[in-house]
Amino acid sequence: MANLARILNIDPPFGIPGGEIVIDCEGFDTRDPSSCAVLIGDSPAQIVALAPRRVLAIVPETKAGKVAVRLSGGGYLGEPAYLTVAKKLAGDLHPVANPAFDPDDGALFVTRSGSRGEELPVTLFRIDISGDVSEYSGDISNPTGIAFGPDGQMFVSSRLEGVVYRVNPFKEAVAFARNLGVATGIAFDPRGVMYVGDRTGTIFRINGIGEERAWTQIEPSVSAFHLAFGPDDSLYVTAPTVTSFDVIWRVNADGEADIFFKGLGRPQGLAFDRDGNLYVAAALRGRRGIVRISPDGSDAKVIVAGVNLVGLAFSAAGDMAVVSIDSVYSLPVQIKGTLLPG
Repeated sequence: MANLARILNIDPPFGIPGGEIVIDCEGFDTRDPSSCAVLIGDSPAQIVALAPRRVLAIVPETKAGKVAVRLSGGGYLGEPAYLTVAKKLAGDLHPVANPAFDPDDGALFVTRSGSRGEELPVTLFRIDISGDVSEYSGDISNPTGIAFGPDGQMFVSSRLEGVVYRVNPFKEAVAFARNLGVATGIAFDPRGVMYVGDRTGTIFRINGIGEERAWTQIEPSVSAFHLAFGPDDSLYVTAPTVTSFDVIWRVNADGEADIFFKGLGRPQGLAFDRDGNLYVAAALRGRRGIVRISPDGSDAKVIVAGVNLVGLAFSAAGDMAVVSIDSVYSLPVQIKGTLLPG
């Protein structure tokens, strides 16, 4: 009898090679598992779990874009459903936080951070809108957070030195603020004021001439503080620990922190869309990727499958740039991020 396998749904609808997707199906004859296969594009996918109504598979290295997913068994190939696979823009990097888009020309900036104290010849890279990668700067030791201010200037933190640098148009890194501990995430509030996270527990507020003051204190992190301002003007912070039940902190204008969401595994970079949804690189209920959390924190769902993800950013065109511990990818999600202050 022909294998009449039909795919009902693929969850999540976006995937990065290495990420795990769930394929809900019907009519899949799995009595002989050795004859069963999942094809994503033209590539076979590793099957993690197999049942007549549900298959778990790993997205393989395959062509980017909207690709066909088919179930195969007993010599028969089922009808396709579709998954959007990320395009790899660059590899051999070492980002540890969000990338950032230049508001002037749409170029994407990402770091090669290296291990603590490691000296690298180039630590900052620029990827233009055509996908060309170029070396940008090597002046910053262990660059971590990247953010553009309301005037379009780029700022980069050094977790080794506890300094935030301003990178000028001549690719020179000039110290802007010092004495920031293990400086990691950077964010600007709606008024254009800079905030910097020290992963040992302090969030600093930096004025326009680089003077710092401790603004609030939360629990320390084993890796970094990642910061983003929400539509409610609160600062949202992830500070991954060794637990699998981490939280997202919300800090109001008075520096008072509460828990916005609890139940993530190693949450890292985060960003908001214009509808107030929060996106974070994390694991949710054992599934890893980019998690979308509703504005009130009541609902969370993995929307991009991926592993070892550390950050994300939205382009003006609605693409999502996602960085892993060694690569940067692009996905046409058609989601607009929040606007810069100013």
